Amino acid sequence: MNASIRRISVIVEETHAEIGVKLDKPVRKAAAVAVIANPFAGRYVEDLTVLVDLGAELGDLLGHKCLTALGVSPTVVESYGKAALVGEDGELEHAAALLHPSLGKPLRDTIGGGAALIPSSKKRGGPGRPFDIPLGHKDAAFVRSHFDGMEVSVSDAPKPDEIVVAIAMAVGGRPLPRIGGLTVSGIEGKDGLR
Repeated sequence: MNASIRRISVIVEETHAEIGVKLDKPVRKAAAVAVIANPFAGRYVEDLTVLVDLGAELGDLLGHKCLTALGVSPTVVESYGKAALVGEDGELEHAAALLHPSLGKPLRDTIGGGAALIPSSKKRGGPGRPFDIPLGHKDAAFVRSHFDGMEVSVSDAPKPDEIVVAIAMAVGGRPLPRIGGLTVSGIEGKDGLR
């Protein structure tokens, strides 16, 4: 592992009821969050390949940690997402380098596929700042019941020269979805959209 990791946290949420209505099956989400040193903190660097390569490592590591935390077969995972929070001496492009070019393939390999784009978000902030990991169905981006998210934070991160990188997975969509649109049973699986 080339990433300089200070801490990894894993969070599991289970929702059993919503607004007093018991769910037929709990919605389970897991997030794996890594606090890493930002090798480019405080300076402009044109070539961000180092972060791109770290993204691939973190996609594999954090993807496996999420799957282990959920305790399910990879085929049971329905949605995924990724996010990063950059300390004040970094830039949003550092988060983009970690999340976009290389993180997705190892994450998809962990769950045995995923045709849809992996929803993402990035922001800059200081220690303890909460940030959202957007979630979307792994095979069909238009499945509205799976437009969701998971909020995470690390009490002492990111420091100015750190980046917090997070991946989330879910078994199930939002509790009690009822706004219409494409359903899981209607997925065609051809283009990652429907």
